[in-house]
Amino acid sequence: MRILSDEDLMLAAGRGELEAFEEIVSRYQRSAWNTAYRFLYNHEDAEDVVQDAFIRIFDAAPRYRPDASFKTFFYTILIRLCLNRIDRRKPDADLPEDIPGPEPGAAERLMESEKRRAVRSSLAALPPAQRMAVVLRYYEGMGYKEIANAMQISEKAVERLLSRGRAGMRASLPEWLKK
Repeated sequence: MRILSDEDLMLAAGRGELEAFEEIVSRYQRSAWNTAYRFLYNHEDAEDVVQDAFIRIFDAAPRYRPDASFKTFFYTILIRLCLNRIDRRKPDADLPEDIPGPEPGAAERLMESEKRRAVRSSLAALPPAQRMAVVLRYYEGMGYKEIANAMQISEKAVERLLSRGRAGMRASLPEWLKK
């Protein structure tokens, strides 16, 4: 059996083949949720945004034309929804905590938890466009061109967003984490 590309699956979904759309959801659900959560820091908001993104993809399937990669098409929608959601609310001051128990290695896990919390807090403090660029680059592993296409900006703008984002995060991280 031949493995279909995302674009072929989307075209099949546009013809009414629900199994094709289910495969798209299967391929993208985890990374979409991770991206939305890392940007919004709220489980419910991330779930809502991802669900809305898939609904929009499904609704657009009959009109879909593979002019760009499906991944770019999908992330363009997801990014727009994330940015719209963040515009409607202020970021939560209380980021989720990871608190380890008293078992062996708890001190190391607590230190790792503190590091993750400091990075999340630093990331949350960035302006939305910088935060999205950092999430896409360092958490989703997207290249500059992919990010530029998904965010609908130039590659040079991506470079600037990432540079400012890294600088902003470095400035806000505790000294013990910069080492």
